[in-house]
Amino acid sequence: MLRLQSVVTYYGRILALRGISLHVDPGEIVAIVGPNGAGKTTVLNTISGVVPARSGRIIFDGQDVTGFPTERLVSMGLTQVPEGRQLFAGMTVYENLVLGAYRRSRFAKRTAVSRDLERVYEIFPILKERHSQLAGTLSGGEQQMLAIGRALMSAPKMLLLDEPSMGLAPMVVKEILRVISELRKEGATVLIVEQNAKAALGIAKRAYVMETGRVVMEGLASELSKNPEIQRAYLGKGYRQIMDQTGKV
Repeated sequence: MLRLQSVVTYYGRILALRGISLHVDPGEIVAIVGPNGAGKTTVLNTISGVVPARSGRIIFDGQDVTGFPTERLVSMGLTQVPEGRQLFAGMTVYENLVLGAYRRSRFAKRTAVSRDLERVYEIFPILKERHSQLAGTLSGGEQQMLAIGRALMSAPKMLLLDEPSMGLAPMVVKEILRVISELRKEGATVLIVEQNAKAALGIAKRAYVMETGRVVMEGLASELSKNPEIQRAYLGKGYRQIMDQTGKV
């Protein structure tokens, strides 16, 4: 479904991604974990066209999409839920959701969009209750649900989730993760970036660990969650840089 091949990205003159390679197969949840500043969000922004790759290739659904603009990628079925939600605070829940389908409305029948709206309301019943409420007045958890719901309205083949648990209460995080797992059961493909490694590894099939713009470890999420280096890193005790098998960071 998605493959990155030696992708290099700069922010101005700052090297942000140092030859990243990874893949996500159809129907998988794959996590990217690592400390702040590792380049996790930059990976998603590069995939979704927000930040251009300087070199390397991005393959989505069998097509080389390197350098494609964000709106074209959304039309192809690649949708990102950004860090911080980025909702239209002065618009209602309903209006935010309908905007999620704006790239479809010219091509999809109204009945299809209406059906997907009802599906989002089934996944997140609180959004149906709040449909006429301004997005900016929702709680943090409700805003995250709305951000995911808006992404689902684009009928994505793949979701990119950036820090979906950030700033949320533990019970809300649990519900968000449950929904993501349920989406996978329905056939969704997800690449999730998370500072909360325990949460991400708990729902992912595979994972990549990043540091300073590089992938330094990868494998099954169940195995990585037992790795003592990762456990120490996210317990905040005895953290040191994770080394790859060649001894290079």
